[in-house]
Amino acid sequence: MATSHFILGGARSGKSRFALAGLRDRPRVAFVATAQPGDADMAARIVRHRAERPRHWLTIEEPFAPVSRLASLAREADAVVVDCVTVWVANLLLRGDADGAILAAGDELAALAERGLFDLTLVSNEVGEGVVPPTADGVRFRDLLGFVNQRLAAACDQVTLMVAGLPVAIKTAGRGHDVTPQTA
Repeated sequence: MATSHFILGGARSGKSRFALAGLRDRPRVAFVATAQPGDADMAARIVRHRAERPRHWLTIEEPFAPVSRLASLAREADAVVVDCVTVWVANLLLRGDADGAILAAGDELAALAERGLFDLTLVSNEVGEGVVPPTADGVRFRDLLGFVNQRLAAACDQVTLMVAGLPVAIKTAGRGHDVTPQTA
């Protein structure tokens, strides 16, 4: 039976490394990357992340519509990693998508996680524990990502919070939490 795992944490908390660790030896893994090489720093990060993944994994670069790509992967992969939800939400915001459309896309990803087509690992940043952003755009991003994260956490079988490289189990398979995600 397929499982879903939502991994979140702060910057440099070990989220991506933790997401990859349990899947390295699996033969049919797809990695859905949401980042785009918009500047030299991001391009270098993308190169570094590619080098960290096993060569036999299928890599799909999809900055805007990972849900439609995921639905087609059931024949190609037994496990899928989406890294990361944070960048995906930022991409949608920067493209000019409305809040309602971004939340609907988050709902679609949550629904896909619940379908159990394959083992699914989603990676995202926890942005609610930081400093209040100084701009309206920063607050909008923080709030939208927080709402999307709530939807994904509710839908996934497991939720892990990464803190200084250490995993903290928030929700474990078989121990559901009946919490309705907050809406905008």
